[in-house]
Amino acid sequence: MKLQFKLALYNTLTKIAIITMLGILILASIDNITVNHIQKRLLQKKDRLVSNLSTIEINELLNQRTFTDYNLLREEYIILKELKKGEAPIKQKFSIEQRSIEGNEESFKILITDFSYKGKKYRLELGATMSTLSQLKHTISMFTFGILIAAVILTLITDLAFTQFLLAPFYQIIDKKLNKVNDPINFNYEPVKTSTEDFRILDQSISVLMQKIANLFITEKEFIANVSHELLTPISVLNTRLENLLTDEQLSQEGENKIFASLKTLNRLKAIINSLLLISKVENNQYGKGDQISITDTVNDVYEELEHRLLMMKLSLNINLPFDHHFMGNRSLFHTLISNLVNNAIKYNVNKGSINITSTRTTQHYLLSIADTGIGMDAAVIENAFVRFEKLNSEKADSHGLGLAIVRSIAAFHQLQVDIQSEKNKGTTVVIRFPLSAS
Repeated sequence: MKLQFKLALYNTLTKIAIITMLGILILASIDNITVNHIQKRLLQKKDRLVSNLSTIEINELLNQRTFTDYNLLREEYIILKELKKGEAPIKQKFSIEQRSIEGNEESFKILITDFSYKGKKYRLELGATMSTLSQLKHTISMFTFGILIAAVILTLITDLAFTQFLLAPFYQIIDKKLNKVNDPINFNYEPVKTSTEDFRILDQSISVLMQKIANLFITEKEFIANVSHELLTPISVLNTRLENLLTDEQLSQEGENKIFASLKTLNRLKAIINSLLLISKVENNQYGKGDQISITDTVNDVYEELEHRLLMMKLSLNINLPFDHHFMGNRSLFHTLISNLVNNAIKYNVNKGSINITSTRTTQHYLLSIADTGIGMDAAVIENAFVRFEKLNSEKADSHGLGLAIVRSIAAFHQLQVDIQSEKNKGTTVVIRFPLSAS
């Protein structure tokens, strides 16, 4: 999940929690607030009633024997009775009780209080219905829920818009200075415009880091050039001198064998150095990608080059490419990639075995498979197959353990994916995935 959505989600959840807590607090407090309001209203009504009572009104109230409503909505009632001698007086008491008015059970908040009028003591009971309280709670609950939903939607929209504006410089840094950087030498050091100090520091830190990487990159290129000259030149000189020694007629058979062994060692050393230099140059992007490459043409070229080796091992090579695929890259490097894979399929195959080169197409990839009927590999060997100097079979003396390392470097250079599927003594299949968007 992107940082923008995480920030928006965090802010939204925080505000939801706050609004929910406030809503719960309001709902929890509404009972007390409403009850206090009803009690206050009953006390005010009692004070007005007592202060304005007359003998006639008292007699009318005393003659009533049922709960009587005094408004059309039946929300209140009044009962008055005269206290008998010895009956304990009540100064003032509130309670909630059920009352039946015209057959309907209602819950009322009741005020019971005693007062004296013209030497007589009376008990007054005033009741106010509690139904308005539940209605008020329902109204407030729905209002709070509506506010919560509206707040969530508005908060999410505003937070997404604000975080998008706030994080725009950050995504510019990621896009322009990290994702699109293939060569540190051509890095864009122009600062990203931002008023956020943290992003400015990040931008500056990346620029400083890329400057260091560029310097190391230049140093490595110089080192590669020096290695090419300082190592390969002496090897070539030694190779020439040893070959000249072989022309000496007085050279014994034992000496000739030693010179041949030395030449073989020099050639092996030269091959290793050339392979390492190739990997280094590929990984440092010292090759161009201006060639239009045909997979069918490349496979056919490799077949023509290695046909003699196939004949030597009596191997059959079956090419089944129902449709071609073209992409931009380096033709020489891609030829090396296919050649190394076919070489391995020959080298680790069995006599009179076979090699099958096939292709398939999915909605997103073009798949090129190179399968052999060779000795195969264990899972542990497959895991380290692309590691430099990791030999697939220690019995092969001519193996340097760099073939698949070169394949991996060239594949990464062309944004290709290479997968190996193998089983011991049942053969190996190497699959190259070409993204169709790159065609």
